[in-house]
Parts: sequence; C-alpha cells; structure tokens
Amino acid sequence: MGAPAGGSAAEAAAVAGSYSRFAEFEALGRSELYVELARGVAGDPELCALLAALQPAKRQPNLLFGAFRHLCGTPGGYAEFRAGFLDRRTDVVALMLARRTQTNEPARCAVLLPLLARLPQPLALIEVGAAAGLCLLPDRYAYDYGGCLVGESELRFACRANELTPVPGALPRIVWRAGLDLEPLDLHDAGAVAWLESLVWPGEGNRLEQLRAAISIARRDAPRVERGDLRHDLPALAEQAPPGATLVVFHTAVLAYVADAADRAAFARTVRALGARWVANEGAEVLTGGVPVPDEPWPHGRCLLRLDGEPVAWTDPHGTALDWLDSATALALSA
Repeated sequence: MGAPAGGSAAEAAAVAGSYSRFAEFEALGRSELYVELARGVAGDPELCALLAALQPAKRQPNLLFGAFRHLCGTPGGYAEFRAGFLDRRTDVVALMLARRTQTNEPARCAVLLPLLARLPQPLALIEVGAAAGLCLLPDRYAYDYGGCLVGESELRFACRANELTPVPGALPRIVWRAGLDLEPLDLHDAGAVAWLESLVWPGEGNRLEQLRAAISIARRDAPRVERGDLRHDLPALAEQAPPGATLVVFHTAVLAYVADAADRAAFARTVRALGARWVANEGAEVLTGGVPVPDEPWPHGRCLLRLDGEPVAWTDPHGTALDWLDSATALALSA
C-alpha cells in the first residue's frame, strides 16, 4: 500500500505532543537516541502530518522506531532516521500497520514477584496481552532486590525496591499458566524473535541480552499463549485453570491499547466475576473509573501496580524499580 498522504493540522499537533511527552517522560534517562528521535519527530511538521494519517494506535513512537530499526537498522541520529524514513516510508508504514508493540519485557516479573509471592499458593496464572509469554515465567528467573537475592537461574533481574517492599523469601509456586493475545508470538519463529529484539530500546544496558536469555529459557518449555481478545475470550481460558490453585489474571501496559473506556471497565468486571485475583500494572490514568488511585502528583513515566483494583506500588515500566506504597502494606500482608 502507499504511504499516508497526511492528517489534519489538529491531528498532526496531537502527534507532536505525544512524541514530545514520550521524549521527556519515557525515553529520557533510558535511551538518548530515542529522546533525540522523538524530539526530532515532535518538531518536524512533515513527519507529524504523515503519522497523523494513521489511526491513533499506529502512531506510537515505540512502533515507529521499532519498525524503522527492524527494516533499516539503528540510525546514528535524527537526520539519518528522517532521511531513511522518507526513503522507505512505504515499507516502514506497512510494517507498522502489520505489527503491534508487543514489547515482551521479562524484567517486569521483578515488580510483580513480591505481590505474586504474597497470594495464597499455589498459583494459576493468566496473562492478557502475553505476546510470547515471557512474563508468564516469574518462577524461572532469579532476582536481586538491592542485595536480597531470590531464586536461582542463569537469568537474574536487578530491581531497586524501597524499604516498604515485602521482598519474598522464595519464588511463588505456579502449577498452571496460560496467556491470551491478539497475535501470539512463536519463540521458534526467527521473524517473531527479530521483531521482539527490534522493540528493545537502544542504549538501555543489557535489556537485549536479558531478552535473549529469557527466550532461551522459555524455549525449553514455552508457556501456552492462546489467540484471543481479552474483552471476550478470558472466561473460556479461565475455565481451564485447575481447581485448588489461586487464579491470578495479570497484565502490564496492555489496557492503554484498549481505546474504549467502556471496554476497559467491562474487562475489570469480567475479572472480578471470575473470582480471580487481579494484578494490574498500568499507567495510573488507564484505570481511573471506579478504581482507587493514590493522591496526585503521580510520578511521570511510572506504572501503578494494583491488586484487585487497590494501589500497591509505583513501578518502572521495564521492571527496574519498585516503590511500595505505605497504604499497601496491610493489603500485601493480608493477601
């Protein structure tokens, strides 16, 4: 298909704003290159207009930059990116339309682990928006919470945790696990793995090496990820969970892609109707309707970890930091 002709001025301005926010609140301090690229796009009326012609879900910085790097390699700066994008924009846009930002960051298990370990054991896990299912394996990784080591594995995630965090003494016991995703990724498919690697931001230390190590672990006994929509297909999957295990439905940075607030609210009602424990690690603004949130100001660029709708901790989106809330202590201890 041809490249987009361009969106309206108002939509282009919205694109500029979203890329500027991405640079300042998500990429800053993580990836110098993505800060430069996002700021460059935000100040580039031509590129903003081209991106504005796409549906909102396809305008995301992560998707654009991942698609570009997948096809063209990592650029040296904005000038190289801009020239390469304009030269191959039909191909880049086609890939953006065909793919999703399925950033399967296994280090997110580090911010979920203290909560999972407090729940009644054993556990049956369902992850919605699971991609390849790497976050369904929290018991196969090891963790370092500021010198407090948990688990044994060839892959260890370091996570800064505040003093309130109930760092577990052992890994949770998981007896069943399954995922749900619109387009599950097969870890034995070289193209799918290459796409996951393209979504790792440049300049973020050992994230790529950790991803590859997690893929190696998962390939030995890959978790089952079913094709389905969290809005409709969760109950049927939950019925397969074994009796006697605590059913846990969890997700990280997924509900923002469910554009309709009514659909997000319906999903929350579905989880509660299942009688499952609900672990949500999302932007604080994503689940505000009828769901408690801490008093503002909310820390920029952080996710809010919730248990059954109640705030538990502020977390780093890529799993490197966990700040337990004072109000969450009793909740965690009584879980």
